[in-house]
Parts: sequence; C-alpha cells; structure tokens
Amino acid sequence: MRRKRGRLAAGAQACAGRGVADLMGAFGPWVDADALFGQGRRRRLFTPARVFWLFLSQVLSPDGSCREAVQRFLAWLSLSGGADASSNTCAYCAARGRLPMDKLQEAQDALAGRAQALAPSKWRWHGRPVKVVDGSGLSMPDTPENQRDYPQSTKTKTGCGFPEMRITAIFCLATGVLLQCAKGSRHVAERTLFRNLWDGLEPGDVLLADRGFCGLADFHLLLRRGVDSVMRLHPARAAGVRVIRKLGPGDTLVHWIKSRTRPKWLTPEEWDAIPGEVRVRHINFRVGVNGFRSTNITVATTLVDHRSFPARDFAELYRRRWAVELYFRDIKTSLGMDILRCKTPEMVQKELAMHIIAYNLIRATMLQAAAAAGRDVACISFKGTCQAVREWAPVLAMVRGGHRQATLEAMLRAIARAPLPFRPNRSEPRARKRRPNSYQLLTKPRHEFKECPHRNHYKKAP
Repeated sequence: MRRKRGRLAAGAQACAGRGVADLMGAFGPWVDADALFGQGRRRRLFTPARVFWLFLSQVLSPDGSCREAVQRFLAWLSLSGGADASSNTCAYCAARGRLPMDKLQEAQDALAGRAQALAPSKWRWHGRPVKVVDGSGLSMPDTPENQRDYPQSTKTKTGCGFPEMRITAIFCLATGVLLQCAKGSRHVAERTLFRNLWDGLEPGDVLLADRGFCGLADFHLLLRRGVDSVMRLHPARAAGVRVIRKLGPGDTLVHWIKSRTRPKWLTPEEWDAIPGEVRVRHINFRVGVNGFRSTNITVATTLVDHRSFPARDFAELYRRRWAVELYFRDIKTSLGMDILRCKTPEMVQKELAMHIIAYNLIRATMLQAAAAAGRDVACISFKGTCQAVREWAPVLAMVRGGHRQATLEAMLRAIARAPLPFRPNRSEPRARKRRPNSYQLLTKPRHEFKECPHRNHYKKAP
C-alpha cells in the first residue's frame, strides 16, 4: 500500500488517534469521557467512552438513528486501521444499555456547573442569580414497558396513543443552562416534580415562575432555604389576603393567611410548622403591547424591600420569564427531545440525560462565543450554534496543538458573526401556514383499523 502523504493524510491519522466521534474535538475539554466511564472490564469495540460520544452524536444529528451512529463508528474504525465489524446495530444498542445512569447524571451536573460559571456577574439581577422553572411534556414509542411507567392520556383509545412523560426543569435565566430536571408520568403535577428539585437551589437565588407554582407553603419553605420567589399571582389566592400597607402605585404589602385545609404533600407536623400568615408583596402592572395575551399582571414576591427592589424592575423581570419557553423550544424542537426514541423506561431516562448534556454543551459553546465577541448570549442563535458545531467538528477532530485552538476560536467567531436580529415586541401567533396531508386519523389499533379508500370523494357540507 502506498504511503499516505500530505496534510490530508496527517489529518486523517490525527483524527484516527483522537477518538471515535468528531464531537470530541469540540466538546472534549468539557466532558472527559475516558475518566468518567473508564475502558470497561472487557475488551470491546464499543467501549463506554466511545458509546458516550456516539450517543451524543445521535442526539445532535438531524437523523438521530442508531444505524447512522454505527456507520460513523465503522468509518472511524476503517480510518484507524481496525478490523471490519458488523453494521448491525444490536451490539451498539446493547452497549448503550450498559452506560451507567449515575455516570451520565454526574456528567450532566458537572457540565451544568462549569457552564454556569462562564456567566459574568453583571448578568445577575440586582446582584443575585435568577433561576426560572417551568414544565413540559414529552412522548415516546408505544411499547408495553413505556406504557407501564408513562401511561398515555386516558382520553386516547388503547393502541392509538403514545406514552407521555412530564418534566419540570430549572434553568439559569441569564445563560439558559439547564441546571436540574425532574421527570414523572403525565399524572404527576409539575409542581410536585418541582419540589423534588429544591435541594439544588442555593441561598440567595431568586426563583422566577408562572402562577402554576405559586402557593403559600411553597413561598414560606423556599424562603426558609434562603430562596426568594417571584411568581405570577394564582387566582385562588384572591381570598385569604390581608393588606398591610401601600408601597406605591400598584405596589402593596400584604399578608397571605394560611388556610385550614392541609395540602396532601405536607405532613401534619410540617403544616403546623408553617406560620398563620406569610408576608408577601403584590405588584400589579399593565402590559400595553399589541399581540400579548395578558394585559393586567399581578406578581407576588417575597422581596418585600421596595427601596432595594423597585416595583418597575419586576415587570421587566417577569417579562423575561418567557425565555424559559424558548429554552424548552431549543431542547425539544431544535434537538428533537419532544419525541424520544428508546423503547424501555431505562433507556428513555438515558436518552433524556444525553439530550440535557447535548443542550448544555451547545449553551456552553454559545457562552464562549458571546464572551469572545463581547456580546450578550441572548444574541447568539441556538440553532445556528448547533449547525456550526456539526460542520466544524470534523475539522476540529483533524487538527491538534495550536492549530486546534486557532480553529476553535475561528468557529466561535463564526457563531458570533451571525447574531439573532433584534425584533422587540414581535407578535407571532402559533398558527401553521403549510397545510398537512389528508391522512386518516388512527381510531383503532393498527391491526384492527380499516382504511376508507374513497374518503377523498366526499365533499364537506357548506
């Protein structure tokens, strides 16, 4: 065989020596998979570290199939001079199943902490970190195992629906980094899942949420942890309020009066320990932007010092709460987490963890690009960063030493040079212009369903 010459050959040899996935060139400094997973007890082609990078490449790929991941591995194996291997996906899928969930959780937590540290102090609100919480729903393949742990909606016929998972996540408002996530079936409330995340909150945090998380017991227990709350007032709290005094226009200091009914999630001892009154501040403001759904909003907060925290600042802060909806859009739509692919609950949990890791890696890259360009990270496109990472990763895997750092800096400059357009107060109704194809809806299990061949011959009544 002729000896390879030139820069391309040297790059190919460097790529073969670096690892199985192109993404190691872009994300290797953030996740040390070899140290995290080790090499395993047996000599395998699919070592834990290799499987981690292949799994991550699946999440970031528009195709996302196991077959594509195996073909990527076979291409690397050929480049590195390894023996031929089967293109069957069984061995790779079994190797994914052997990835320890506790190690994935460890990688997820460590990455979130490191990415969070990139945020400058000037991004804080009144010198305090703001964390925003919200919930969302996911679906997954219709298998008996998934249906057992994540049952479908009771409104859907058996065999015609999909298992549904409910998640509640806490994000950093300034950076968009996903800090914590709790999951359960669709029958578990978002607020219940949120309480499982309280141990991850730190004293001094400001928690921002919509009215679904607003309650007297939650406000008091969070305040005992040193966490202040800023949430939209729940309509049920209209009763049981005693006004203390007016602090300014639309700014009122009140006492929330404890009800006689104990919440089911609290023990009698915990309920008795909550005082009969909790001091809260109500701030009412009017939204005068055309296209916005709400016109009058009342925010409840435990930040009762009106001199240190003026009322006008809460209107802008609560408006920024909408960012959490965009964060969920990024991870569910741009990364495809809205429909998971794995067929068992154990693998669904790992797939969810890999999506969170991929999301935070993209966020960390956005923070690096923003810092290098002196921009706010809100100006950097998440989708554009995903596209840049996918295209630059093979080049980053081929270079080494100082050339690799220069290439990485060039990628960050390219990401920052395509900022999001500034479009304040833009109204975009959630409506689709493109019409769907006229397929019948599945109203019975597929093996029982009978298609109507002449369904397009009927005309709708005027």
